[in-house]
Amino acid sequence: MAGRRLGPDEEALWARVRATVRALPGRRNDPLPPAAARPPAVPKTEAVRVSAPVRPAAAAARREPGHTLDRGWDRRLAGGSVAPDRIIDLHGHTLASAHAALDSGLAQAVAGGDRVILLVTGKPPRADSERPHARGAIRAAIEDWLRLSRHAGTIAAIRNAHPRHGGAGALYIVLRRARATNF
Repeated sequence: MAGRRLGPDEEALWARVRATVRALPGRRNDPLPPAAARPPAVPKTEAVRVSAPVRPAAAAARREPGHTLDRGWDRRLAGGSVAPDRIIDLHGHTLASAHAALDSGLAQAVAGGDRVILLVTGKPPRADSERPHARGAIRAAIEDWLRLSRHAGTIAAIRNAHPRHGGAGALYIVLRRARATNF
């Protein structure tokens, strides 16, 4: 199937994109299409700013939710003596609306300087329940949502909630302290 020809601006943009693409380790580059189908290379006299590709080391440096707190924090959370600064309740949401509510709630908590969030997800499905089941879909997705969230670097820990705060149907999200900036 023949496509339309690219305009000069599109050809230059396509050349810039192609210049940043590299094969995955252990994979070979696919052969390029014939020269007639390829956009021409960008002339060397033209200055083109291309951002550097993301390297694995840089991607690993992205902060994910932490798993460590000191023993005092863990003891207070396990004993239910910590009062949450904010509650995000995901009951009655679809997966899409729950994800949006979680992101919005985390953004508000970070902006408000909150430290402990009580995330009410509903109880996970019972081990003896028949699959497929509709219960527990939000709870099953929470860990991935938090790990991939734009707020992942602000999360110090995720812990199960005390029974007085919802037990198996809720989680504590402990946010990192905001760093003071001196100008």
